[in-house]
Amino acid sequence: MKIILFDDKSWRTLRPLTLTRPVSELRVGILTIREKWEKRLGDKVAYLTKDYLQEKYPLSVEDDNLLINASVCPNPRLLGEIGGLQPGEMLLQGDCVIALRVDKREVATFDPAVLPGLVRKEFTGEFNRVEYPYHVFSLNGQELEIDFKLLTEGRKSAPLDSGVRVYGKYPVFVEEGAVVRGAVINTEGGPVYIGKDAEIMEGVLVRGPLAMCEHAILTMGAKVYGPTTLGPYCKCGGEVNNVVMIAYSNKAHDGFLGNSVLGEWCNIGAGTNNSNLKNTYVEVKLWDYETRRFRKTGLQFCGLIMGDHAKLGISTMINTGTVIGVGANVYGAEFPRNFIPSFAWGGACGFTEHMMPQFIATAEAVMKRRNKVFDDVDRRIIEHVFADPDR
Repeated sequence: MKIILFDDKSWRTLRPLTLTRPVSELRVGILTIREKWEKRLGDKVAYLTKDYLQEKYPLSVEDDNLLINASVCPNPRLLGEIGGLQPGEMLLQGDCVIALRVDKREVATFDPAVLPGLVRKEFTGEFNRVEYPYHVFSLNGQELEIDFKLLTEGRKSAPLDSGVRVYGKYPVFVEEGAVVRGAVINTEGGPVYIGKDAEIMEGVLVRGPLAMCEHAILTMGAKVYGPTTLGPYCKCGGEVNNVVMIAYSNKAHDGFLGNSVLGEWCNIGAGTNNSNLKNTYVEVKLWDYETRRFRKTGLQFCGLIMGDHAKLGISTMINTGTVIGVGANVYGAEFPRNFIPSFAWGGACGFTEHMMPQFIATAEAVMKRRNKVFDDVDRRIIEHVFADPDR
């Protein structure tokens, strides 16, 4: 039986984070949604996503296929009911199709917006679902604790350096190759996971929950409030609070970032700050790509959502509830607007277009520093986003 993670309407509401990836490649907790399912089910998955993403995230189909909604995070009860599905059955809750078991022909014609004529089984339990960008940081604490248990249960942590001060009721788990020296780690609020070859430099203050994935770095004197996740090869400094960096992004210097999500290959310049709370303490609204207007989040604290390859110059001021698209380059002393489209170049005084040759040259240089290649597949995805009028 082939396991396929499919994108439903949440792909559209999760933009700009999903402009360059399927929903299942979002990181919530320690793992991406795809990694959660693969570890739980013990098998690699395929993707059913937008056509222009399928080259990088391929679809493979067999005679018997289990389709699972990519916006849904697994839990034990959900796994039990999905595992009990028979061919021709689907599991749903309300209008959300959670999973279905179908043949090769039905995969080819599957449309998540149209409920197929299968035997319906209603799921009455609870589960975490990522439908909007702010769900990534809002659900991060719950998912971090779930992933921590999944990754560490029955295993022994590598030892911490004697100069590290740790206190609190939750555990610290250190993978082999990680380096932690001269830090203070408080686990009263949740566990701390330090991944393979990650590094916490001297003078760092941590309040869990915190997840540092492979090769992530906290620079000297950083102050970290959980629940925060630094994806693989991310570098972070200054002060952060409830931030998720998906992978390969940098906020290496002083400045505050709170209740925010950064995609891949983002960079935040020294002294840049974001607001995560309005002075009036009212509910924060966030740009919704689907409706093309600002949408209520139900949150009092909501900071910055940043698409892949976006950059912020030094000492940039970012207002509460700001969305920045893919490949944007933002700078200047005054607050820019709260929605900045993909490939915009400028700041409060106005924007021009970040042209494709400039973008590609920068992306190649940035990725080369991490021994990665901006290849033709990446280029075709970016060119599609660039041509999209809704970018």
